[in-house]
Amino acid sequence: VARPGWRLRAWDRDDTAVLRGWVALFDAWSLAHPAPDDLAPAAVAEVVEAMPQVLSLLQLSAGPVPVPQLLDLLDQRVTELRTERCEIPYGPQPDPAAAADTPQDAPLPALLDWALHGLAAVGALTWADGQATLTPLGSWAVWVKLEQICVAAQSPAGHIEQAAEDMLRGCARLRPNAARAEYRAWLAARTVGGAVTELLTAARGEDALLRGLAFEALRVVGAPAEAEVRAVVDEPSLRPYALLWLAEQEGADPEDVHLVLTREETTWLWVDTAAAVADHGETQLLVRHLESAVQPTVPALLDEVRRVGHPRTVQVLVALAAAHPDPALAKAVRRAAFQVHTGGE
Repeated sequence: VARPGWRLRAWDRDDTAVLRGWVALFDAWSLAHPAPDDLAPAAVAEVVEAMPQVLSLLQLSAGPVPVPQLLDLLDQRVTELRTERCEIPYGPQPDPAAAADTPQDAPLPALLDWALHGLAAVGALTWADGQATLTPLGSWAVWVKLEQICVAAQSPAGHIEQAAEDMLRGCARLRPNAARAEYRAWLAARTVGGAVTELLTAARGEDALLRGLAFEALRVVGAPAEAEVRAVVDEPSLRPYALLWLAEQEGADPEDVHLVLTREETTWLWVDTAAAVADHGETQLLVRHLESAVQPTVPALLDEVRRVGHPRTVQVLVALAAAHPDPALAKAVRRAAFQVHTGGE
């Protein structure tokens, strides 16, 4: 069952959303135009894997390319793929006479014919008079793919092949610009849907630092992550982060974006951030974090912190009491931690 989704609504107001949607169709050309049943599935898979090189030649040529030239390149690339897989015959070999009677894979001309028809069907190229030419849209899509490969190849910290959680841990020590570059490289090596799922899974863990970093990476993803982020708004541990992310995507003023959170959600986020600082930062950062609370006084902050029910409340208060230089304030914080721990008032 198919129904209109948020992407269709985005197309009415966002040209880049239209282009992203078309790139998804471009990526799926072999599904939009399925191979005939008489073509061997293994041979079809090889051609699909080899077509990026064919498209790159079309893009570099910036004009019509004769089909025989494309066929030569396709033949070379398929041979390279088979060599990379070390497809060397082993064991008893069939009798040559019997092999001659065995049906062979579909010839490459038939496979190339199918591939060109498929790419023409999604508007990536035109094909007539024995020549193929990328459309302007097709040329742009190939350029986008090449740019993504280049970005992935320039990963500054080398986390491309790691899972989201390990990548985020590695980026925790980087400066913001360097971390964003690493996020872009990591994202370029994955499908958007898979990357967003990985990041949200990492955000659900116990490490509050990874939660914040995961949403920083999702900011690099941008609008394509909107549906998945909107779906986690009702999860208590992700709600404040998701609401802030969505407000930013909708164009809220950076100075006012925090207004989308209730007082309780703001306090919960303060505790979560304090937990990240307590686990990974210096004690002075935790003391300075106290100044970022929206509550006008420490007693008011402690009162609201006790009520929000964050699972790390006791640890955060104990760490804050140990770090704060004011003995009276530290004592009040320790008392609040004890009350949360015992369930008292």
